[in-house]
Amino acid sequence: MEAPAARHSQADDLAGAGADDLAGAAAGRHGTELIINSPGQMGELGRRLAKLLRAGDLVMLSGELGAGKTTLTRGLGEGLGVRGAVTSPTFVIARVHPSLGEGPPLVHVDAYRLGGGLDEMEDLDLDVSLPESVIVVEWGEGKVEDLTEDRLAVRIHRAVGDTTDEVRHVTLTGLGERWAGVDLGVLSA
Repeated sequence: MEAPAARHSQADDLAGAGADDLAGAAAGRHGTELIINSPGQMGELGRRLAKLLRAGDLVMLSGELGAGKTTLTRGLGEGLGVRGAVTSPTFVIARVHPSLGEGPPLVHVDAYRLGGGLDEMEDLDLDVSLPESVIVVEWGEGKVEDLTEDRLAVRIHRAVGDTTDEVRHVTLTGLGERWAGVDLGVLSA
C-alpha cells in the first residue's frame, strides 16, 4: 500500500486547514485516504482495519460494483477471527459470522437490493445486533445512518468502464465520538 494521500488525524486536519476542513473536524469527522494496488492489498487493509474495530462498530462501505467491498470485508473477517467464508450476501441480504475467539461476531449486510432507508432494513434487527457485533454494510449510504452517529464510512473508488486497472482509491472517514481519537493513518503502514 502506498502512503495515505490525505489526512491522518484530527491534529493534521486542523494544521493548515481551510474553512471546510475545520467544519468537518468540528463535526467529528476524521479520516485518511489510501491507494490500493491489488485485491491482496485490499484484503490486507481489511485485516489491519479489523485491529481498530470493536463490538458496536458500524462500517458503511460504498463503491462501484467490483470496487472491492466484499474483498475488504473478507479481510475484516480474517482479522476479526470469525467463522465461515465471508462472501457477498447479495441474495441473502445478511450473514452473521460468529467469532472463533473472544472477539465480536461480524454481521455482513448487502443493502444493494434494498431501496428504502432503515425502515426497510428493520427486519434484519441491526439495532439489536449492533452493541455486541461489528456490522459491515455494503451499499448502506442513505439506509443505515440512523443506527448510530458513530460509524466508519469507507468509500472505494475504481476506474470504471473497459479497464483492467486494479488501483483503488480508498477514503476512510470516522464519524462521531467513537472515532475522534482513532488514528486511521496507521492503516497505511
